[in-house]
Amino acid sequence: MDYYGSGISKLIESLSSLPGIGRKSAQRLAFHIIAMPKEQVKAIADSLVEAREKVHFCSSCCTITDSEICPICASSKRNHRQIMIVENSRDLAAYEKTGRYEGVYHVLHGSISPMLGVGPNDIRLKELLMRLQDENGDAKVDEIIIATGSSVEGESTAMYIVKLVKTLGLPIRLTRIATGVPVGGDIENIDEVTLERALSGRTEV
Repeated sequence: MDYYGSGISKLIESLSSLPGIGRKSAQRLAFHIIAMPKEQVKAIADSLVEAREKVHFCSSCCTITDSEICPICASSKRNHRQIMIVENSRDLAAYEKTGRYEGVYHVLHGSISPMLGVGPNDIRLKELLMRLQDENGDAKVDEIIIATGSSVEGESTAMYIVKLVKTLGLPIRLTRIATGVPVGGDIENIDEVTLERALSGRTEV
């Protein structure tokens, strides 16, 4: 039954389609939005549209950005010969919050999962390989830090990357973040101290 009218019901339905937002949360958000000043609501709506239109993938690391190259890749202060591989941009943000990592990143936008029909060609592995060697075939990177999650999918992806990079025969150090990250835990939800220890205690693979 439609209790509020089509406009409000449509808003609730739209909000509930967002990840992590249930029907009750969507209803509370909808009522809050309706009670806000129109100018504020318009500002939120405009920012959503602008972000969707302007945000794209960084041409280097594949994270989301509104410029050709993200601020991390564009920074001369970062160590561009050290690449940390993460599953998504949220994981990148989590490691950046530690303030201890000085290299750059590569965002896969997923992990290999045969059960879900996600294979190596469905994540950003081709883009990664393009960053590893120059036109002469020499290595452009000294170390790759594999920071995929500790789930089955994350571990499978890590092993695949190791095999893939080793087939290139380049003198690139391959490391994996250390234990301390809970099995099956999402990196974005792990505290900064644990992430810092996982990074500093990384091991050769």
